[in-house]
Amino acid sequence: MTTQESSDSKFEVKLGSTKLDSRVPDGPLAEKWDKARFANKLVNPANKRKFDVIVVGSGLAGASAAATMAELGYNVHCFFYQDSPRRAHSVAAQGGINAAKDYQNDGDSIFRLFYDTIKGGDYRSREANTYRLAQVSNNIIDQCVAQGVPFAREYGGTLANRSFGGAQVSRTFYARGQTGQQLLLGAYQALSRQVQAGKVKLYPRSEMLDLVLIDGRARGIVVRNMISGQLQGYAADAVVLATGGYGNVFYLSTNAKGCNVTASWRAYKRGAFFANPCYTQIHPTCIPPAGEHQSKLTLMSESLRNDGRIWVPRKPGDDRPAKDIPESERWYYLEEKYPAFGNLVPRDIASRAAKNVVDAGHGIGPLHNGVYLDFEEAIGRLGKKVITERYGNLFEMYKNITGENPYEVPMRIYPASHYTMGGLWVDYNLMSTIPGLFVIGEANFSDHGANRLGASALMQGLADGYFVISYSMGNYLGGTKLEKVTPTDPAFTEVKREVQARVDKLLSIQGDRTPTEFHRELGKIMWDYVSMARNEAGLKKAITKIAALREEFWEDVKVPGSGDDFNQSLELAGRVADFLELGQLMALDALDRNESCGAHYREEYQTEDGEAKRDDEHYAYVAAWEYAGDDSQPLLNKEPLVFENVKLTQRSYK
Repeated sequence: MTTQESSDSKFEVKLGSTKLDSRVPDGPLAEKWDKARFANKLVNPANKRKFDVIVVGSGLAGASAAATMAELGYNVHCFFYQDSPRRAHSVAAQGGINAAKDYQNDGDSIFRLFYDTIKGGDYRSREANTYRLAQVSNNIIDQCVAQGVPFAREYGGTLANRSFGGAQVSRTFYARGQTGQQLLLGAYQALSRQVQAGKVKLYPRSEMLDLVLIDGRARGIVVRNMISGQLQGYAADAVVLATGGYGNVFYLSTNAKGCNVTASWRAYKRGAFFANPCYTQIHPTCIPPAGEHQSKLTLMSESLRNDGRIWVPRKPGDDRPAKDIPESERWYYLEEKYPAFGNLVPRDIASRAAKNVVDAGHGIGPLHNGVYLDFEEAIGRLGKKVITERYGNLFEMYKNITGENPYEVPMRIYPASHYTMGGLWVDYNLMSTIPGLFVIGEANFSDHGANRLGASALMQGLADGYFVISYSMGNYLGGTKLEKVTPTDPAFTEVKREVQARVDKLLSIQGDRTPTEFHRELGKIMWDYVSMARNEAGLKKAITKIAALREEFWEDVKVPGSGDDFNQSLELAGRVADFLELGQLMALDALDRNESCGAHYREEYQTEDGEAKRDDEHYAYVAAWEYAGDDSQPLLNKEPLVFENVKLTQRSYK
């Protein structure tokens, strides 16, 4: 074990000795997935029914994976904390899903989608995984159309496309502003079919609180029944985590309040490496907070940037209503700085640009904490009817929340925490560093690098669930000799004991502060020091502040009630405890990466015109963090990123 140089031993990073094997097949990029599928071991159709697979999560990735594996014959057990799979947070996705169909005949292709995704992620993702995502994207659309997903269509009946940030082609399929909901309903139908067939068993209102390992392999989970409070163990031959991202570490985010990191964090503490935790996406088009009372923020789809123009008053402090500010005094800052892409630059660039103009005094709205997204020109050019057809439900949602009519006045938007590109490390087969533990969708790190392009989240979730995990699962189960295990095995008993001890400890403190108070304070630290712009001093301050807050949490948190009943305060306290630990790791990861790339923007590392400045010589790697104990710094393991098919260049959207 070696130690990297550090000016302060308190923030010293130790390197792990694990050599990460991505298991990417050799050969040409376009042939790797075909080669992998042929080389994978198979499970005889008659033998699949002998295997049990646990899927944690019922969103797009989880529901599609559970339905697909059950269709193949596996016995699937699907756990989720909502009362129905239809309430998974995937339902909130609005704008669309990418695919390289080239229906617009505007120059799209599988390679262009791959290239845009690699470039959009600022050259910090694994080539092979990203190319596979582009390859299977077209299959996703065919699958969803066959399920009856009501994608928007042109007058002649063909599927419609629209453009999204980070691309100069129209490749985004959509169902108005309800794309996530419609795709989830399609996956839910497939899942329900397998429930009816007896191949999937659903476990609603169940929260995974730990992972069970036997002989070093993932063999089950321990969950808390959120209604009765009972801890229960469930055994299987493999476990799939499809539990989404950790954006709620910022407290205010576009995520549902229930979204959390606990399942992934428990896996991390059992030996799964956590990759690139500092890569968190701040979405540029969210409704700004109206005050300290808010507990979450609302996303306005990025698709609105197709027709909406983003601007602020040229004069700082100009408080006039938007309609009173003449065109000559409006600053369309994205169109001026990035003429080639204009308002459709990638999310990280649009978010930082909004922050810069607001910090410079050009912010609008009652709290001067936003910028305008204006549809006046589009309504005049296309007519109100067309705009209503494209975005009507989004306009209605905005009006219900703000009381302002976006047909008559510009929307007010500002960046907010949204998606997380980091997650548990996985190889090409989507398996973590724990054999038998697979991680799919937003819960893994694999496809987006340092920044996710819009309309790519739904693409990855369904690619992993419908078209990848089934091959990976067969390869693992077909090549592994597994002994029969049951929830009565000693390993399950021990993990349940550890989970119960954590629950008892949270209930015993009986301090003066609620879990929400600690979460809000953590969110402020994270937003101030570990969000859109970071620097060494701020990151060190964040690590110190979070450490103190963690200590205070375990001395002063108040969790009323008991663990033997329905107790939402207990649920939240456990999640906040994990967020506090994750927050420290995110800040440490950001501090150790002395470069700017994508959504990781270090103020010390920028080009002359303020863009992210990468250091490919020293940081072209995946940072995979290894748990080393509660009282020890995690160990940093590195997976070098090799680029054989794209040239590493400075990103430019001008």
